[in-house]
Amino acid sequence: MAVTARKTSSVLLCVGSRKGLFLLRSDQQRRRWRVSGPFLPGQEVNHAVLDARTGVLYATANDVVFGCRIVLSPDYGTTWKDAKVSPRFPAESGLKLERLWRIEPGRPAEPGVLYCGVAPAALFRSEDGGDTWSEVSGLTAHPSRPQWEPGAGGLCLHSIVLDPSAPRRMWVGISAAGVFRTDDGGDTWRPLNKSVRADFMPEKYPEFGQCVHHLVLAPGGARRLYQQNHCGVYRSDDGAASWREISAGLPSDFGFNIVAHPRRPDVAYVVPLQGGEFRCPPGGRLRVYRTDDAGATWSPLSKGLPQRNSFMGFYREAMCMDALEPAGLYLGTNTGQLYASADEGDTWRRIAATLPPI
Repeated sequence: MAVTARKTSSVLLCVGSRKGLFLLRSDQQRRRWRVSGPFLPGQEVNHAVLDARTGVLYATANDVVFGCRIVLSPDYGTTWKDAKVSPRFPAESGLKLERLWRIEPGRPAEPGVLYCGVAPAALFRSEDGGDTWSEVSGLTAHPSRPQWEPGAGGLCLHSIVLDPSAPRRMWVGISAAGVFRTDDGGDTWRPLNKSVRADFMPEKYPEFGQCVHHLVLAPGGARRLYQQNHCGVYRSDDGAASWREISAGLPSDFGFNIVAHPRRPDVAYVVPLQGGEFRCPPGGRLRVYRTDDAGATWSPLSKGLPQRNSFMGFYREAMCMDALEPAGLYLGTNTGQLYASADEGDTWRRIAATLPPI
């Protein structure tokens, strides 16, 4: 999911699902929501985002028969067109595109630039507003690639984080290879996974091979990042050069979702799941956990969320946050419920109940 909130107008929530894309609109109060869609019916939409620079809506359309493509809408879903050249590996590479995972618009000073993460793990870049895409070959050719192993969802590049202050620096999260950073626009990459556990490997703290589930950047610069990993929740205060586990106080160290507050770098949210073998809320109680002190402590947020017999799961893109005051928080389930909070997680209510898996 992705959300765009404008201070003088409306909130637009993009909800990708197994059966298409849904758009939900509300005003700044976020009390009533209007649902439209499905757009791209029958397609698996892993991610959709409105490019705030241009107002163009982008979505990843994945189809088991007809393949994967980037689609664009200049008018909030009324009309759509395919990219002229969607991400594709060259024939001589021996790689076959399996899925488009995430689209990330470039920085405000980079008109036309977008990025797309795919499976098998690779990064693609567009410089013409998403019409054509080319592979960032420096990552695909990383010397460690022959040792990358897929997670349960495949070998996928699912997180793309741009440094807002350094135009040639970015981070990516790969399952199951870990966090990588480039400081030269993608020509070279370094694995940065110091002190991140990989309990499923013989070496518990390898240079790479960790199964990062989601990676986000905190506001206020480019030093602090948070990640939800297969083996814990972590924080970095030095641009991912080192990591500190902050799982203590959570009912589980496993999950997929993590969101950073848009203005407060010490605030982040996670949705713990019982574990890799039983991916449901611990004890059948759906709770979002918030830290107000960069992970030193965590508080459960449950008011308005189901606290009995809750056995849904959550995909890695199924939580997002708007930038209003107070900020809104949104959480979708793989059983089709969509929950929203207009007060930074203190209270919740269900705004959709019968969508496809989100």
